[in-house]
Amino acid sequence: MSLRKSHEIHQRRFSRNLGVGLTLAAFIVIIFGLTIVKVSGTSLGQPVQELQN
Repeated sequence: MSLRKSHEIHQRRFSRNLGVGLTLAAFIVIIFGLTIVKVSGTSLGQPVQELQN
């Protein structure tokens, strides 16, 4: 069982999968952040005291 050099198509597929994976991870982080802000009831631009009035 000898190891063969990977073909060019495998390198392209890996880079495409890596790009899709990173994009999906960024999307999940954005949705998680928006959910945390919405559940906490605070806005990023307003202090907590202004929201209570």
